[in-house]
Amino acid sequence: MKIAVVGATGLVGGEILKVLEERNFPVTELLAVASERSVGKEVTFKGKQIKVIGFEDAIAAKPEIAIFSAGGGTSLALAPKFAEAGITVVDNSSAWRMDPTKKLVVPEINAGELTKEDKIIANPNCSTIQMVVVLNPLHKKYKIKRVVVSTYQSVTGTGKAAVDQLFSERAGDHSKGKVYPHQIDLNVLPHIDVFLDNGYTKEEMKMTNETKKIMSDDSIAVTATTVRIPTIGGHSEAVNIEFENEYDLDEVRQILAETEGVIVQDDPKNALYPMPLTAHGKDETFVGRIRRDESQPKTLNLWIVADNLRKGAATNAVQIAEFLAKHDLVGVAAEA
Repeated sequence: MKIAVVGATGLVGGEILKVLEERNFPVTELLAVASERSVGKEVTFKGKQIKVIGFEDAIAAKPEIAIFSAGGGTSLALAPKFAEAGITVVDNSSAWRMDPTKKLVVPEINAGELTKEDKIIANPNCSTIQMVVVLNPLHKKYKIKRVVVSTYQSVTGTGKAAVDQLFSERAGDHSKGKVYPHQIDLNVLPHIDVFLDNGYTKEEMKMTNETKKIMSDDSIAVTATTVRIPTIGGHSEAVNIEFENEYDLDEVRQILAETEGVIVQDDPKNALYPMPLTAHGKDETFVGRIRRDESQPKTLNLWIVADNLRKGAATNAVQIAEFLAKHDLVGVAAEA
């Protein structure tokens, strides 16, 4: 299968190349695609150097799937052009997520909704993906009423320039251009994306709205506070879940242990719990600190960590591509 990675020179684009290789995706030809300023540069895939090409050349090459990680503006402008050429786009940006005509997919939850007619498929927000992977099996069993989540998000979620800012500040150099409005090293910013009129940030509202769409249930109440912290290994979340029905803690652990893509790390006596440092470079979502909320009934607390560049972006996108390939959902759709 011929695959294009659009935004191949970026942080997430580099991870997509790694994940395609590690998961042995059946790539017959890899097209590394980026903006004009990166054309002619090289990226590495399976030990070979691949020259970066531009968008028009990529469309002309007719890959079956194009995985986009090149920002919302690029996706809005170019994803429809790829789709018109019969190429299935899996898009990592926020451009299409809340479009009612586009599917928002976490494969473990709702890949079964995909059809050959879906030519632009949205990959959810990184912090939403890791949360819903844990929420979904618990919702099926106990029915979730309300979720209160606070995130502790890695600078890698902002991109290479943010990682550079962190390490420059750590080295005592504050002269370089800042991605964040304040110092990030030795600091915490309760500010991810832009502030909206309701006082929440765009990231917080993404978590609220995307959760409902992915889980196909508008009745789930979600409120979020998203926070940037000076780490690079992944995003962490403290999640409080109120259920309609009573639950059993041992059963909760068992359900999560049996959930595809979830690893339970919950042995506080031996200081075993999820951390960005140990989630880094891994495809799974890790959950621990599983305990009853003693302040109100039918309510659970837990702690979720995942590498935001992997399951939060690249891995989820590649898993969507794997599902499309396995179920023959690429190519020209049959006439109705």
